[in-house]
Amino acid sequence: MVQVKDVVEKLEAAYPPQLAESWDHVGLICGDPEAQVGKVAFALDCTQAVAEAAVACGAQMLVVHHPLLLRGVHSVAANTPKGKVVHTLISGGCALFAAHTNADSARPGVSDILAELVGITPGRPIKPVTLGGTDKWGVHVPPQDTRRLKLALFESGAGAIGDYSECAFSIDGTGEFTPLDGADPTDGQVGEHFTAAETRVEFVAPTRLRRTLIDVLRANHPYEEPAFDVVQLEDTEDLSQATGLGRIGELPEPMTLREFTQQVADNLPETVWGVRAAGDPEQMVQKVAVSSGAGDSFLDDVAKLGVDVYVTSDLRHHPVDEHLRAGGPAVVDTAHWASEFPFTRQAAGIVAGLDVATEIVEIRTDPWTVSAHPDRPER
Repeated sequence: MVQVKDVVEKLEAAYPPQLAESWDHVGLICGDPEAQVGKVAFALDCTQAVAEAAVACGAQMLVVHHPLLLRGVHSVAANTPKGKVVHTLISGGCALFAAHTNADSARPGVSDILAELVGITPGRPIKPVTLGGTDKWGVHVPPQDTRRLKLALFESGAGAIGDYSECAFSIDGTGEFTPLDGADPTDGQVGEHFTAAETRVEFVAPTRLRRTLIDVLRANHPYEEPAFDVVQLEDTEDLSQATGLGRIGELPEPMTLREFTQQVADNLPETVWGVRAAGDPEQMVQKVAVSSGAGDSFLDDVAKLGVDVYVTSDLRHHPVDEHLRAGGPAVVDTAHWASEFPFTRQAAGIVAGLDVATEIVEIRTDPWTVSAHPDRPER
């Protein structure tokens, strides 16, 4: 029988939690990891109506995109809005799991679905987010001790490049120092300047191992104060398939902003307020940037990436006005819910490999329910 922890493992393999933004809170929100699961429900938000629908359909687990407890709360009492949701789920035997910005950055992820829906092949992200950086190290060591030190560092994870291990480069030179009072030098005497042959050993290692390798280096280096330097390298991977927020791609053929806006509206889930655009309606567009959810923080970034139009949600008057007056690309503003609800089908497809039933909660949690325009005769 499948357990909650099995579903979590499957989802986190597809949406690594390490990809989540630092302010985000993803993962299992409530529920017993050991509890059995026969059915998993999927929704964008865990509103009260969604929680009740998940329990009513017999789901033992609800997977959502937006974390229920993203902002801190001091109570989940049943007479508070979020507390009522939690009590509904727990009393109904339904665990709750969220994959948010980690699902946005994953490959494939929410950003890829949005790119495909608006008509582009998803390319590089707007903001690359990697699972870890790489450090370049330089360590100065007496020649007779280089092999022992290198082996200790290699055994701790240093020196791996692609399909190669124990990678290093060594340069022979001269080291010099003067031990001061209080020093206990391996070579030389206190107060006397010392000069001897040294080898500089260079290698790379994952940034996440930096603290471990410093400890290993100090424990295996013959000097009480080893000389070394560590520099984090710029990311050099192919950005076309890099993980990260947003995507950039091109339409098969140019079209007007007016036509493109209609294409976006035709392919995203329908909402009351529809889709709107800012820019010259007859402008030809082809290179497109997309960012699911609230994306006005990327207005400056897309302006530097040479795109013709940017599709996102929750855009505001002044940022858009200033963006356009500064010569930025046209923007298309969709409902937040519409740009991200397709996540539910993607996530359901990931879980489908387990022996569980899946159901998408089709409740439209977009909060806007009325759209009105002046009822005036045509002029």
